[in-house]
Amino acid sequence: MKTLWKSLTMMSIGALLLSSCASEVAVTEQPMAPVVVQTAPPYPGAVWIGGEWHPRGRQYYYVQPHYVRPRPSRTWQQGYWRSTPRGHVWQRGHWR
Repeated sequence: MKTLWKSLTMMSIGALLLSSCASEVAVTEQPMAPVVVQTAPPYPGAVWIGGEWHPRGRQYYYVQPHYVRPRPSRTWQQGYWRSTPRGHVWQRGHWR
């Protein structure tokens, strides 16, 4: 009985951990980004973060570009669309 209880507990924990894993949202066609004109920086050293695509359900929604304060000793790596066998997946931008 103890062995059965331990097995069920471990399987339940494993299922909970795996169900919280994020999955990629793939689309057959890349959405069209709106045309945005880059404005002058609001303060010296501001970094332009280009438009990003965030998944919602099985689609992506567009997040407008904006300026942010730079992180010390880091550079911004812009996001891009990556082709996979399932379709196109957005790789989010990040600080390097």
